[in-house]
Amino acid sequence: MAATLGILGRKLGMTRIFGDDGSIIPVTVIQAGPCPVTQVKNLETDGYNAMQIGFDEIPERKVNKPMKGHLDKAARGFFRVLKEIRLDGPVPFEQGMDVTVDIFAPGEIVKVTGTSIGKGFAGVMKRWNFSGLKKTHGTEKAHRSGGSIGHNTEPGKVMKGKKMAGHMGARTVTVPSLLVVDVRPEMNLILVKGQVPGPRNGVVVVRKQG
Repeated sequence: MAATLGILGRKLGMTRIFGDDGSIIPVTVIQAGPCPVTQVKNLETDGYNAMQIGFDEIPERKVNKPMKGHLDKAARGFFRVLKEIRLDGPVPFEQGMDVTVDIFAPGEIVKVTGTSIGKGFAGVMKRWNFSGLKKTHGTEKAHRSGGSIGHNTEPGKVMKGKKMAGHMGARTVTVPSLLVVDVRPEMNLILVKGQVPGPRNGVVVVRKQG
């Protein structure tokens, strides 16, 4: 998939708006940018084209000395989140410039990346949709277990990637092919149809889908 322009934002939550024909459209509201460009990379010096953008400004006392030196080059302040956006061609922004929601337009298709909501430790029925053991005679105190996980003497071990109980959620998830319903530059808002990963107020990356 092609590497394209993107912006950092915060998921404010879901609501609904009405289309021109009166239909109800479920949308996720994302407050995106403006994101200053803190670093520009190009093919000649770095081997690839990319721009690093910042989001969620913080006071200087909250950054360490190496990060302060790095961000001082752009002279745009200090940020909680930095993200590198790789591009196929030359970067259309210079260091210190702002990336805003104006790079998107209603009707455009985007992909949104975020960290899914953490569910903590979960069993195989919740985590992998296992059906569980039989709820009848002979099954005692093991109805929600995963059953056998091993092999015979050969190979005599549990294979890597086996679906078992464990930490659920809190993973990087990308949802592709989301429709941009509306863009409101005066409020730095993007309204996309459907849901995006992450909790309310979670940081997401919105990118053009190439």
